[in-house]
Amino acid sequence: MAVRIDGKAVAATVRAGVAEEVAALKEKGIFPGLAVVIVGDDPASRTYVNNKKKACAETGIYSEEYALPASTTQEELLRLVETLNQKKDIHGILVQSPLPDGLDEEAVVEAISPQKDVDAFHPENVGRIMIGNFHFLPCTPAGVMELLRSQNIEVAGKRCVVIGRSNIVGKPMAMLLLHQNGTVTICHSKTQNLAEICRSADILVAAVGKPKFVTADMVKPGAVVIDVGMDRDENGKLCGDVDYANVEPKVGYITPVPGGVGPMTIAMLLKNTITAAKLQNGWQYEA
Repeated sequence: MAVRIDGKAVAATVRAGVAEEVAALKEKGIFPGLAVVIVGDDPASRTYVNNKKKACAETGIYSEEYALPASTTQEELLRLVETLNQKKDIHGILVQSPLPDGLDEEAVVEAISPQKDVDAFHPENVGRIMIGNFHFLPCTPAGVMELLRSQNIEVAGKRCVVIGRSNIVGKPMAMLLLHQNGTVTICHSKTQNLAEICRSADILVAAVGKPKFVTADMVKPGAVVIDVGMDRDENGKLCGDVDYANVEPKVGYITPVPGGVGPMTIAMLLKNTITAAKLQNGWQYEA
């Protein structure tokens, strides 16, 4: 039976550390602040934004919400981002995706100051991740690495397979595993012999967005399986990209859905906000 990696418990530890850092920064006159921008009325986005605001409140981070109507124009949104770039009490800016049709998400991301880009989506920050000289990491891949560390799982020398090549999870996930000296393969919709490649993985990260996509015949006995997916099964029940019930008895470590990677994403956002506050106050920060 696999060790179940409890993301809620690990996230609670990260948040406690953040709260301590926030308190220490406030003693030095630095009050970390995060602005969250939401456009339109997507229910999932609203849930995420509420959770982020709650997490900020719990750890002592100042937060502002900017809720804009779906009719917001590109120019209006870019003007708001520029205003937030200039605000001294805001250290991190997060524009919740997806944006309504007609808005250019890429242009919005590029408009955010790289030092306030706590999602780490700006091209400058993406480039820094590529060369290993980064200030921020995308929250979900960073959360995965934290989960691996929590179990003392060594990445160096291991065969790592990432299913999914999105800019948000798949690509940066592969780079973080590579920086830790893993031997990394990225799989995607055009990959041939997918099951065979997955079976070779010591560490398998599923970020494909398909319910129960990874089945028991696709995993190596004793492997570490990280499930980034957040899906609904045929009964409308929350599940991940991994067929948990059948995969769990076969592997060494596994993350559940919910309660695995999900809680880590917001925890790492809080860490990024602390880093941003330090950067903007002239602190040298070692990634």
